[in-house]
Parts: sequence; structure tokens; C-alpha cells
Amino acid sequence: MLKTIDRLLEFIKETGLSARQFDISIGASNGYTLRMHKNRASIGSDVIESIIRTYPDLNVVWLLTGEGKMLKSQEEEEILDFDSLPESKQKEIERIIDAKIQERKREELKNLLKEVTQEMGRSV
Repeated sequence: MLKTIDRLLEFIKETGLSARQFDISIGASNGYTLRMHKNRASIGSDVIESIIRTYPDLNVVWLLTGEGKMLKSQEEEEILDFDSLPESKQKEIERIIDAKIQERKREELKNLLKEVTQEMGRSV
């Protein structure tokens, strides 16, 4: 079973950095990443925070659990590809969008009515 450190090494490989370059970039001691991998150790939360600050596109859920895509931008691309979704998902998304549009229309109408009512009160 893959651990967080294994996924981190996969991310480092994806970035094209060496483990040493990566360690320097996050402010970790020289050899930190490879030492953690060799010892099958857990990565400290302070190091994870530094990684996420330095590499904001890294999906922290993927890093910790292996679920989802490695990079947030990869997930956004999938979400934006509406036409490749199954028809049932497309219909569900359209239904939710329609409901949100109706909700916003009702809110706007309420605000407009309130505004008009206040104007009428001032002009009388």
C-alpha cells in the first residue's frame, strides 16, 4: 500500500525536481524526503503545510489519501469537460444550475421590490 511519502516522491518526479531540490524548495533539511522514504516514516504536518504553501496546485487530498488527481488543475479540467460526462450527470448539473438561477432571480426580485418600495416611501 502506498504511503504519503510514496505519493510525494511521485509528485517530485512529476515536477522534474530532484529530491534535494524539492527539500530545499520547501525548507526541509537536506535528504529529508529520501530519509523519510527509506525509513517508511510519516511526513510531519509542518512539512505538509510547507509543501502546500510552496506547491498550491498539489491536491492535498491526493497527497494524503491517494484519492483524486495529483494536481488541482487536473481536476478542474475534468470538471470543465461537461460534454464528456454521462448524460445523467449532465442532466443533474443542468437541474442544479436551473434551481440556482431561479433562486437568484427570486433574490433579485425581492431586493428590487424592497428598493422600489423604499423609493416610493421617500417620494410620497
